[in-house]
Amino acid sequence: MSKMTSRVEGNVLILERVFKAPRQLVFQAFSDAEHLKHWWGPRGWTLPVCNVDFRPGGVWHYCMKCEDRAQGDFYGMESWGKGVYSEIVSGEKIAYKDYFSDAEGNENPELPATDIVLLFDDHEEGTLVINRAVYASAEGLKTVLDMGMEQGITETWDRLDEYLAEQARA
Repeated sequence: MSKMTSRVEGNVLILERVFKAPRQLVFQAFSDAEHLKHWWGPRGWTLPVCNVDFRPGGVWHYCMKCEDRAQGDFYGMESWGKGVYSEIVSGEKIAYKDYFSDAEGNENPELPATDIVLLFDDHEEGTLVINRAVYASAEGLKTVLDMGMEQGITETWDRLDEYLAEQARA
C-alpha cells in the first residue's frame, strides 16, 4: 500500500499519495456520490448522507457517522461537512472550500474553513493525488491537526486505496 506523505508549510497542509488506479477513476472517486459513499471517512465511519452537485458553485453536503462500537464515545456520533466547489478541471483538478456544518448545511463559524485544491496526475504506478489545504492561519491548521485530522485522512485514503482495488477486480 502506498504511503501518504504530509508536510506543513505555515498555514498550508500538503498531502500526497499514489493510488494504483487510472487517473479518471481516481478523479471520479472524489467527485461522484456513488463512489464517495464507499470510502469517505475514517475506519468505522459510514456516509449515510452524501449529496454532490459537482459543478463550480455546486455544493457537496455529507454526514459521516461512527458505526464502530469499539470507538467508545465516538460511537453513534455524526460529523457533518460541506464543500462548495470553485473550480473543476475534469480528470485534473478539484478546488473547493471545505466547512464543518450542520445537517441543514449551515457552516460552523467556530471551526476553521479550508481552501482545498486536489490535483490528479499520471504516475508510473497509477495516479498521484496532491491535496493542498490552506487555512486562514497556522492556528486554524493546528486546531484540526489536534482533532486527529491527519490520522482520519490517512484512514480515509487507505479506504480509497482498498475501494479502487475492488473496482479494478470488478
